[in-house]
Amino acid sequence: MVQINKNSATPAFDKQSFRKDLGKYVKYWPWFVLCIALSLFGAFVFLRYATPTYNASASFIVSSEGSKATGSEMASYSDLGISGLGTSNIDNELAILRSRRLMKDVVSALHVNIQFFMEGSLRTIEIYNDLPFSLKVLKLDDAKLKDLGKVNFAIKSLGSNKLQLRNLKTEKIITAASGEPIDLGFGDIVIVPGSKFNNFPEIIVRFSDEEKVASQYMKKILVLQADKSSNVIELILEDPVKEKAKDIIDQLIFEFNRDAMEDKNLIAGNTANFINERLDIINDELESVESGKEEFKETNKLTDIQAESQIYMQSASEYNKRRQEVGTQMELARAILEYLTSSSSAQLLPANLGIEQGGVNQQIGEHNNLVLERNRILGGSSDINPVVIRLNSRIDQIKTNIRQTLQRLLTNLQISQDELRRQSSSIGSRILAVPSQEREYRGIERQQGIKESLYLFLLQKREENSLALAVIAPKAKVVDRAYSSGGIVSPNSRSIYFGAMILGLFIPFSIVYMKSSLNNKISMRADLENLGKNIPIVGEIPRMKKHKELIIEKNDRSVLAESFRILITNLQYLLFNKNDKSQGVKIFVTSTVKGEGKTFTAVNLGITLANTGKRVLLVGVDLRNPKIHHYLEDKTKLLGLTDYLVDDSLSLDTLIGKSYLHSNIDVLTSGSIPPNPYELLKQEKIGAVFAKIEGSYDYIIIDTAPSMLVADTFLITKYADLILYVVRAGFTEKELIEFPLNAKEEGKLQNVSFVLNDVN
Repeated sequence: MVQINKNSATPAFDKQSFRKDLGKYVKYWPWFVLCIALSLFGAFVFLRYATPTYNASASFIVSSEGSKATGSEMASYSDLGISGLGTSNIDNELAILRSRRLMKDVVSALHVNIQFFMEGSLRTIEIYNDLPFSLKVLKLDDAKLKDLGKVNFAIKSLGSNKLQLRNLKTEKIITAASGEPIDLGFGDIVIVPGSKFNNFPEIIVRFSDEEKVASQYMKKILVLQADKSSNVIELILEDPVKEKAKDIIDQLIFEFNRDAMEDKNLIAGNTANFINERLDIINDELESVESGKEEFKETNKLTDIQAESQIYMQSASEYNKRRQEVGTQMELARAILEYLTSSSSAQLLPANLGIEQGGVNQQIGEHNNLVLERNRILGGSSDINPVVIRLNSRIDQIKTNIRQTLQRLLTNLQISQDELRRQSSSIGSRILAVPSQEREYRGIERQQGIKESLYLFLLQKREENSLALAVIAPKAKVVDRAYSSGGIVSPNSRSIYFGAMILGLFIPFSIVYMKSSLNNKISMRADLENLGKNIPIVGEIPRMKKHKELIIEKNDRSVLAESFRILITNLQYLLFNKNDKSQGVKIFVTSTVKGEGKTFTAVNLGITLANTGKRVLLVGVDLRNPKIHHYLEDKTKLLGLTDYLVDDSLSLDTLIGKSYLHSNIDVLTSGSIPPNPYELLKQEKIGAVFAKIEGSYDYIIIDTAPSMLVADTFLITKYADLILYVVRAGFTEKELIEFPLNAKEEGKLQNVSFVLNDVN
């Protein structure tokens, strides 16, 4: 005994379903081929006329230190606060590289807002380097050009170093000689001829606003950080002219370096200005002290006071030295406090001028770094930027801290000074015998020593600052200069063709899918099989041309005739169990609604049976919309089944007439249209009619009324040996199939089978 695995049937069913779904699309294969061909042709035309775009890229390292000095030199720069410039936030550097300000500097330096084009047979090509002339801008009014937008001129050589400029918008023509200034309205230019100046086709020159061009390139250029933990930055730019893309990237790196160097020089420059101002003041004070010393000696006729007071002075020298150092520190602290009070928030503070308090130097360095960072961000932003507001707040806070630290330092120095003065007083009591001139003279010398030490200290710092200005290294160290592989980045022909092929498949697929999804009509046998599984399908009648006669002829070999022969063959299997062979077979032909081909099916079925030698009677029971009478040989015979049911005096034999369709076919028409067809068919007399005629014919084919529209058919289906339910492809809605299914379940239709009509 063979066991059937039910689970194994599922894949076979899925495969069969897939074949059915695929079959819906395969039959439209010419449309798929046509759409793919049209899509590929459209892709070819697009690629033919599209402007190719190339890729250029460069990489560089953002240096973490602002100078290359080492050893003692680096220590000197640290005293000036230069080392703090090296540290950088990589995100800030990326923001500067993406800034409109920096890109505008690039556009201005390379003049990429002036473009040259040559019109070709397929597309307009931009020319960058290979020009028969060079265009130099003498003057350009950015405001006027911004109002005008893009301005295009066509340049054409007139020979003999003459040229013509035509405004493509206003058609205004300007004729000028090469090398002479040309007034364009928004600026002046000079065109210098090249080697091919007298023999070049018309060239279009486009003038654009620098701001707009800078914004365009700012959006196009990609600034990428190679890795989150590295300082390597990569610049990528796509442009129709690869040489121009490389120049823009290289110029952007140059402008970035120039901007960074200007920032680095700013602190050193401010420090130099501060030192020079202090040197002028100290020099004047030193000259005043020295003049006072000379005048004091001349007035008091003194020669060598120190020899007289050497013994006492040795004891006081240590305190005086310390007082001198404290005085120097106090002078420096007051000077920085004075500068701090008079300077604005945008100015940098002099760094590491020799104050021994390390916290002050650290705060000044932090202040300068924040001011520099704030100024750099302001170059590409505004005062309302949240980052700028935060930096301003931090700068003010640090300035307050510096001021408080210096004031505390002055207080501490003053205490130290008082203590030293007290100690000096104790020693001074020992030299009371020294003349007052000596004390006055020592005061003058003390002032002179303080001024001289401060003067020499500032001179040393000025030299160190000058050296720092000379050795500042570039911010960006280039790893790879801008280069281009030369390959076209876009449009990508492979992707375009692949996308075109997908589009060519998608369009007909979507159309067929939508058509199939939105179609609520029975289209093919599979639709009817899926919906009406409880009712067999005994035949399919093909769709015929409208102008052709839809009547089967004798010895007909058409597709229509063969389909009815197949239908009759299938009917024999359904009628195999019919007991009484002496009585004719009653075949009822009905449908859901009118227009589905009941009469057409009944007539051609009768002709096909008659061609096999069978005697056939066509009976019209559609009392409301009769059509069988059209096939009578005698068109004057107007009486029929209705008249027989109403008038008992009429004989049924006299109502049956011959048909011109075939000699073996008789016709019983429905007769006169009654006002009450339902009541007539409800009579028992209709059963007597079928009983009488079934003994005289082999097949009685009854053309009935639509089952869903009226109840007439259900009154007589009990007399049927077989019911053919006609469904028309492309006409009958799928929802209507529920009607015959329900009718069969309720017992209203017995021995019913589907006939699918008008199959494509």
